[in-house]
Amino acid sequence: MHIEQLREYCLNKKGVTEHFPFDEVTLVFKVMGKIFILIGLDHWEQGEARVNLKCDPDWAEELRGEYESINPGFHMNKKHWNTVTLNADVSDVFAFELIDHSYDLIVKGLTKKLREELKAM
Repeated sequence: MHIEQLREYCLNKKGVTEHFPFDEVTLVFKVMGKIFILIGLDHWEQGEARVNLKCDPDWAEELRGEYESINPGFHMNKKHWNTVTLNADVSDVFAFELIDHSYDLIVKGLTKKLREELKAM
């Protein structure tokens, strides 16, 4: 997967914006102001495409046991976030499913008011 493909996929989701809130190499995508994916661009430049994605805690543990390229979230709450190394044993199709899952978890946790705003977009 290429970074532009990932970026386009995220930006095509309803209510998504992109930011660099931490530094110039950590690209963050938010839905209604809440982070659902972090991308270390410095790792991409070094040939290691990694993303941090929110995940249901039980499924996160299961995925870590099943895939070598899915690990506890780097610099994140390791119960709720995974770091996924792309272009390894996780297919692009499954990576997009994991992105969707992260997005959906964040949307589910939004206030009713924000969910209604998102729905109206």
